[in-house]
Amino acid sequence: MLDHVFTQLVASHRNAFEAALLQRQAVEERFQVDVFLGDISFETSYSLPGEQRPARIRVDTSLDWPTWSQTAYRSWAIGDDLDEPPEVLVEIAFRVQGLVGVPDAGPLLSVLPAHLDVLGEPLTRGPATIEQMLLEAYDDPECAIEVAYEGSCAIDESILDEPATLDAALAPVGRDVASLLVRIGDLPFAFRPAEEADD
Repeated sequence: MLDHVFTQLVASHRNAFEAALLQRQAVEERFQVDVFLGDISFETSYSLPGEQRPARIRVDTSLDWPTWSQTAYRSWAIGDDLDEPPEVLVEIAFRVQGLVGVPDAGPLLSVLPAHLDVLGEPLTRGPATIEQMLLEAYDDPECAIEVAYEGSCAIDESILDEPATLDAALAPVGRDVASLLVRIGDLPFAFRPAEEADD
């Protein structure tokens, strides 16, 4: 059985991003349950409106609801005192792909803040990761660059009492992510032509 607060978190996450006029990449969406450990996770991707498929600039988000948080939530639901509030593990990764050659990470890092707030908790920015995919011409790789924010966000009792308040709590995240995607889109990255990137 899925915990109501997590399903509301997923719905509020969608509302926040779609209210910021971001476009969901439906094929990238996953809702998973670890049958051995019991952890539940939700992953999805968004881009600015009008991006090609797959999007050249996108944000990938992951929400993980670990077993111990589910136990804490159920204990609270039956009236037990909370020793620790349940937490959701959050990752928000900004990805630029379909690039010609190895990109300079400096411009991307310059527009991304050191922290990104979610539910009042700061997610810490990690280092930039650069991927290379060797095509038929091995001297001309297709590249991608990604920068991820990770952290854990406590779900306090006010939200547990009224899960619908997650809509308002997550709304700033959608606006912040949309603003950052616009700023990334203004960077001078060199992309492969669309038809070449699709091959």
